[in-house]
Formats: sequence, structure tokens, C-alpha cells
Amino acid sequence: MIETTGTHHIRLTVTDIERSRAFYRDVLGFPIAAESPGSPDDPAVRVDPMRLFGGVVFQANGMLLGLRPVAAATDRFDSERVGLDHLSFAVPARDDLVAAAARLSEAGIEHGKITEMADFGIAILSFSDPDGIHLELTAPL
Repeated sequence: MIETTGTHHIRLTVTDIERSRAFYRDVLGFPIAAESPGSPDDPAVRVDPMRLFGGVVFQANGMLLGLRPVAAATDRFDSERVGLDHLSFAVPARDDLVAAAARLSEAGIEHGKITEMADFGIAILSFSDPDGIHLELTAPL
């Protein structure tokens, strides 16, 4: 068995770094931990991990969340293909889901209803980022 101590980071491939940076920074409120010193339009930057592939890394409450802007502008996320289904961020309480739903609505972002999953002891709020990557907020009941 490989002993792990938790998740260090997750990196998502996006189509438009400016649009995605604004979403994760301004809507979700994640502070930027690091940004690429180069442009994702530069082919050398797009393949260089030391320049973050032209992307940005956010601090997401003890975890790093990176965005890598290398997808074609016409590409869209598909949760039914091999890979990521969705990414869920924990919030302290159900009331935080209510506040988040209001914030998403104010930003013009479609979202689902708050769904209580009593058998699992959680409530969830689902929505998607600008590339259609499925996200959710999860609160204990």
C-alpha cells in the first residue's frame, strides 16, 4: 500500500485562463498562490511546469488548485468520459450553501438546488465552471 497523507493539489485543464481565473478568484473567492510568469500563447510556456504551463494556482483551504490553459477554445468538459466526474469543496454548514447559491445567482451562474442527502449526512449545491467542469459545495447536515 502507498501511504498518502492527503491531497496536495489538483490541476484542471481550461480553455481561457482569464475567464477561469476570474471565476475561481472572484466568484469562489480563492486567493492566487502563484501565477505563470509567461503567456499561455507561447508554446514553450505551455509545456513548462516551472512556468505553470501558462496557468495559475489558487489556495483552496489547505489544497492547491491549478488551472492549465492548454485546451482548444471549442473543447468542453464531459463528466461521462474517463477522468474527472466532479470536484467538491467542503463548506462548514448548510447555511453556507444558501449563501453560496445567492452569490452564484448574483454572478449569473446557473446552479442546482440544495440537495440534502440524509443517508450520507451531507447537503450539496452543484454548479459548473466556465468550461463546464462540474463543481459542488458540500456541507454536513
